[in-house]
Parts: sequence; C-alpha cells; structure tokens
Amino acid sequence: MDKNSKIYVAGHNGMVGSAIVRELKKQGYINLILKSHNELDLTNQADVEKFFVSEKPEYVFLAAAKVGGIVANSSALADFMYDNMILEMNVIHSAWKNGCKKLEFLGSSCIYPRMAPQPLKEEYLLTGELEKTNEAYALAKISGLKYCEFLNKQYGTDYISVMPTNLYGPNDNYHPEHSHVLPALIRRLHEAKINNQSEVVCWGDGTPLREFLYVDDLAELCVFLMNNYSGNETINAGTGKEITIKDLVNLVAKVVGYTGTIKWDTSKPNGTPRKLLDVSKATKLGWKYKTELEDGIKLAYDDFLNNKMRAER
Repeated sequence: MDKNSKIYVAGHNGMVGSAIVRELKKQGYINLILKSHNELDLTNQADVEKFFVSEKPEYVFLAAAKVGGIVANSSALADFMYDNMILEMNVIHSAWKNGCKKLEFLGSSCIYPRMAPQPLKEEYLLTGELEKTNEAYALAKISGLKYCEFLNKQYGTDYISVMPTNLYGPNDNYHPEHSHVLPALIRRLHEAKINNQSEVVCWGDGTPLREFLYVDDLAELCVFLMNNYSGNETINAGTGKEITIKDLVNLVAKVVGYTGTIKWDTSKPNGTPRKLLDVSKATKLGWKYKTELEDGIKLAYDDFLNNKMRAER
C-alpha cells in the first residue's frame, strides 16, 4: 500500500477496526474511508454495492462483525449466522466486482474444531466438529475466508485471511452479558470492588485454557500482512501463550484491585477446553506480539475506566 492509497476499514468503530485505523495513521496512511453503521449498513446489499461503485477503495480491511461472548452466541444463533454471513459476503463480493486490489478478512480462532490437536494449526480447519456454543459465528467466518480463497482461485484476486485468538484492549465491549470473557471480567470485578461484594461467581470450573492478544498488536500484524503476504492459507494471530480461566480471573482481580472470594458455578458450561493457536507462520513472516497479558489488562482497565459508554454497551 502507498501512503495515499484509498483504504476502507469496515467496522472502524469496533475494537479491531479502531485499532487498525490507529495503526494505519501511525504509519502515515492518510486516505482512509470510514463509514459508521448509520452511514452504511453492511447487511444491505444494495447500499454496499453503491458504496463500492462510488468510492472504489483500493484496499479493504474487513473487521466488521456481529460479535459477543458465550451467552450472546448461544442465545442468538440464527442472528449471529445471518448477520455475519450477509455482511461479509456483501463486502467481499462488492470489493471483487469493483476492482479492489487487496482485501484482508478478519476471522476468529473459533473456526477450528473443538477437539483439534493443540496448538491449532491453520490446516486443521474443517477437520472436526465445531464448539456448539459459537457454531453459528464460526460457520459464518469459515464461509468468509473460503469465499476469499475461492475468489483467488477462480478470478486471481489477492484476498487474505487472518484468524486472531481472543482479543482485548481499547474500545472493547464491556456489556455484562454480551461481551467476551476478559472485558466481562474487568467490568464484573470492578463493580464488585466498588460495591464491596464479598464474592463473585464465575461460570464453569476455571480449568479451560485461553490465549489473549492485545488488539493493537493484532492491528500491527494486519497492516504488516496487507503489505507483505499473499496466499490462500489463513494466518493465525496470537501470542503462543495460554492461561487458565481461573488464573485469568485472579490476574484481572489483581489489576482491578478486587480482594473478595471467587466462586465457581460448575453447573454452567466451560466452553472449549483449550484453544491455543500455532503462530509459527506469522512468526516466520517476521511478526511477534509485543504486549504481555498483565500489561495489556492494565491498559484495558484504564480504557474501561475512561469509557463513558461502558454502562450502555
């Protein structure tokens, strides 16, 4: 990409999209196209087609998605599948029809089979059954990356896919029921602290292992790949390190300053037992994450404290 290339970041108000915008501006890219949901509904095919005909972006970062944690995913399966499927197909298809030079599709590590060998290699895709609690979201993301792959094969496009692990950081969603595990914990433990709660109850037994990547580290990789990678194989984005949910809760409690008791409700689901990405491909290309988990949680907690909209999200 040239510094004045016309670049469209879909989903620029979200956590990932806003991080990509920060990274692009940091690196001196000045010709960014940014449209809010009110300005452009990506689930409306006609509107998306008009946008691409009018703007003709040269490069597209597709970071827009309907996202949520285990409760949101499992309670709105049809919505998560439909909204994500139609959104990504509209953008990718219109980008291809209007001569977009390169598109980068952002997926999720939930695309991999529930019981796949660990760490998860890119080639494990579609080799086993998905985790049921986020199956709808995973199927939509798999369809998006496969559509990019098929366009490359049939029409010679240069569309690539990145599959991040669990993300956190500035502009995250702290909704008490519809957020992912780390921001949800930040909010719950912060509120427990200020309300002097003696205990906090967490789902499951705390044994599942999870990997977390600070979103600004992902954004750096996204821009790097747009400039340095082409190919049909998706690229995993993560740290290569994992932590139990129990240890994560204790770490968030330490950062937040909550000193009460943590109890575990084992009648609730754990979700996937382990989900660690193999990041050797990204490493070989020359990228490595920078932000360690405790440092990142401190930054995320600062963002939460300064996010006036957190109570409404």
